[in-house]
Amino acid sequence: MDQLVSFPIVTKKQLCYTLHRPHYLLICPTSQSRGPFWMYGENCPFLDPGFRCRQNGRKDVEYLKWRWQPHGCDLPTFNASDLLERSRNGRIVFSGDSLGRNQWESLICMLAEAIPNKTTIFEENGSPIRKHKGFLSMRFLHYNLTVEYYRAPFLVVVSHPPKDSPTQVRVTVRVDEINRLSKRWRGADVLVFNAGHWWNQDKTVNIGCYFQEEGKVNMTMDVMEAFRRSLQTWKSWTVQNLDPGKSHVFFRSYSPAHYKNGTWNEGGFCDADNEPGRNHTKPETDPLSNQYIYNVINEMSYSNGKVQFLNITYLTEFRNDGHPSRYREPGTPAEAPQDCSHWCLPGVPDTWNQLLYAHLLKMEFRTK
Repeated sequence: MDQLVSFPIVTKKQLCYTLHRPHYLLICPTSQSRGPFWMYGENCPFLDPGFRCRQNGRKDVEYLKWRWQPHGCDLPTFNASDLLERSRNGRIVFSGDSLGRNQWESLICMLAEAIPNKTTIFEENGSPIRKHKGFLSMRFLHYNLTVEYYRAPFLVVVSHPPKDSPTQVRVTVRVDEINRLSKRWRGADVLVFNAGHWWNQDKTVNIGCYFQEEGKVNMTMDVMEAFRRSLQTWKSWTVQNLDPGKSHVFFRSYSPAHYKNGTWNEGGFCDADNEPGRNHTKPETDPLSNQYIYNVINEMSYSNGKVQFLNITYLTEFRNDGHPSRYREPGTPAEAPQDCSHWCLPGVPDTWNQLLYAHLLKMEFRTK
């Protein structure tokens, strides 16, 4: 049964149950009497314009009034001051595709609510939040903390093909070479990886992007087999380059898209959805990418269990109402495809960060 959300202090036993049984989470409306519906507003200065859905014309607010209540236990209240203190003198790193960026911006705004003077939060290199290549690093001055995002949609190297490659090969994904930004990931206290949205035919083979291994292009390698091999490369890098006594590593599961009547480039839409799905008994089949991620994490001998599978797929599947849809960044042409992949902020990624915080509490995380 759906219930109104409350967030009392939880015991470790309850918290363990929450984290190990993510598929039992239920969606439920939040009572306004318990406080505001969201933890920050669209006036957060660290949000991409494309995620500010109400400023971009969305009129309804119902999508902001839903929270997740685990069945049989409770999530701890997100405490920004506590996480900032636990992370003092440290680094929190997000690396992956633009859905990882979505989560990164969410966490920055959640943490910023504990900082009265927002000018003490700034991008270290002076880059604007609109920058979408390379990396961004937001410093929380009073805590000597950086919260960083590295754009690496495949997590491995994407480069020009070898000489004498077939003419249809325009670019290659080197499944056996970790992304060159990885040198900046070393030493982080918390790392959240994600991948999957670029691992499909439309964003690889169909546009001349093939897979390369040991210096040779493999013209017949399946996309998901390439993804599996890239995860092995990520695993090797993680084991060889991260200190298990310091770095807490997470790999977030796939974030579902909700296009109706076609894909993103075939006129698919989601702007008619203004409330979540309600049928909890017939979830979509778990993406194969999730199984590959889960399997590679199980293979890793990283002491103290500090590599975690952050499973958000099932709970996110029902939030078809939370996408920007046609309420995209100002200046986007009216005929442009709807965005039914990313999430309005505040919104669904806030829940992912609540789960991340719960994991860190369970692991008794604190920078050394």
